[in-house]
Amino acid sequence: MSSEPLRVLIVDDEPLARQRLEDLLSDRDGVEIIGQVGSGKQAVEAIREERPDLVFLDVQMPEMTGFDVVRAIGPEAMPPTIFVTAYDQYALTAFDVAALDYLVKPFDDDRFEQAFERACELIRMRKVSVMTDKLLSLLQEARGPAVSPRPTTAPRYLERIAVEMRGQVRVVPVERIDFITASGPYAELHVGEETFIIRERMQTLEERLDPDRFFRIHRSAIVQLDRVEALLISGGGDYAVRLKDGRRLQVSRSRKEELEQRLGLDALG
Repeated sequence: MSSEPLRVLIVDDEPLARQRLEDLLSDRDGVEIIGQVGSGKQAVEAIREERPDLVFLDVQMPEMTGFDVVRAIGPEAMPPTIFVTAYDQYALTAFDVAALDYLVKPFDDDRFEQAFERACELIRMRKVSVMTDKLLSLLQEARGPAVSPRPTTAPRYLERIAVEMRGQVRVVPVERIDFITASGPYAELHVGEETFIIRERMQTLEERLDPDRFFRIHRSAIVQLDRVEALLISGGGDYAVRLKDGRRLQVSRSRKEELEQRLGLDALG
């Protein structure tokens, strides 16, 4: 790279995520962090005013997503961007259209290094101009069927979830998840005898999991339907499901009827 420092902008609505990127960048020679912002609106302002060389851009932010930021700036004026996402369907979309790179939270140091070095190489070789068409393609993907109809393509749901444990990042295929339970601001993924903890809301997970395979049986529990062996009714009128491995989960009374339909039990009545 030239003698000029690489000017980097960090955009993420989570303070810990911004701090993580700052820690990875702060001790590098030739890198200057020109700002950290926590919203899409602030990102648009910072990009227009500061003109960074590289942007780490969170995809999921309230009110204005990372894709909205790209739309506001315009793909032709957007600096080289590494997308950051908690959900692999966004990352795969970015990857499919050959965007600069992406990081799936939680990412390890090696994956960050790979993305950062790739970005530096592209900037060094002045190949950034190819980003325009790629970002245009990415925005087209992000708009969904209302703009780019794909009648033969099913909606994309989560296929894998990245989890961090004991300093390592593991990717859990959702098909292996038996059920998910809420634990304060976290969600626990139950996979056989293992439990993985991620920081995510149950509502968000419910929306991103295939409804043909998963059902929210209680405000604090989502179950994979093919893991259910029986619907249990107690003398007091409470409900539960028994999974094939013998574990039991409470079922909300308000969700019992729909669960019966999903399990095909209504046809037996």
